[in-house]
Amino acid sequence: MNHTSIDDHHLISQVLPRHVAIIMDGNGRWAKRKGLPRIAGHKKGVEVARKIIIKSCELGIPYLSLFAFSKENWQRPREEVETLLALLVEYLNKELPLMMEKEIRFKVIGDKEDFPEVLRKKIDEVEKLTSNNNKMTLVLALSYSGRAEILRAIKKILEKLKEKALKPEEITEESLRNFFYFPELPDPDLLIRTSGELRISNFFLYQIAYTEFYFSEMLWPDFTEEEYLKALKSYQQRERRFGRVYEF
Repeated sequence: MNHTSIDDHHLISQVLPRHVAIIMDGNGRWAKRKGLPRIAGHKKGVEVARKIIIKSCELGIPYLSLFAFSKENWQRPREEVETLLALLVEYLNKELPLMMEKEIRFKVIGDKEDFPEVLRKKIDEVEKLTSNNNKMTLVLALSYSGRAEILRAIKKILEKLKEKALKPEEITEESLRNFFYFPELPDPDLLIRTSGELRISNFFLYQIAYTEFYFSEMLWPDFTEEEYLKALKSYQQRERRFGRVYEF
C-alpha cells in the first residue's frame, strides 16, 4: 500500500537531500517523563525509526544514517547497555524482512569489535543478505565516534606511508575518505537532531562541513512523519552555496 500524500508529492517534485543523517535524541527523557524505565523509550524510538526509514524509502532518499549508539554510550549503566545490545539484535532479526521487501541495503559504521560476538555476527549477516539491495542504503552508527573515525583514518594512512603503498601527495580530501568506515557514503545534505539539543555530539565531524542543520524540539519517541517532512521542506527552502557567492 502506498501512503504517499499530497505533501509527499510536493516534496518529491522538489530537490530532496541525497543523504539525511539523524541524531535520535531523547529516548531516556521521554521514558522518564512518562514514569517508565529508560528501555521503554528506546523501544518506542525503534518504532519511530522504522516509520522514518519507510518514509525515506518512499520518498526516494538514497541514504539515511541514524546515530543509534555512540562510543560515549558505553559509559551508561551496564544494565541499560546490555538491554540496548539485546534490543539491537532483536531489531535486526525483526527488520530484515522489511529491508528485503523495500530493497534497503544495511550498513553499520563504527567499531564493530566493541560489540559481543552475537551482535557482530548478526550485523555481518544482515549486511551480507542486503548487500545487493539498491533502493536505499540505511546506515546505522553503532559504537561510533567522529573523532575516532578520523584518528582511525590517520593511523591507516600512516601504515600505508610506512609500507610505501601511498605517497604523501596522494593524500587529498577525497582520498582520505577511503579510510573511513564507509568510503562511498556521501556527505550528509541534511542533519536532523531531536529533543531540542543544539549540538552534533561527535557525529560525522569531517563529513558535515557544508551540511544543513535542522533542530527539532520533539523527543525522538515523539518524532512524527509530519515533523520529518517539515525538516525536508526546510531544507528545500535553503540556498546551498558551499562557500561560494552567486552574483545575478
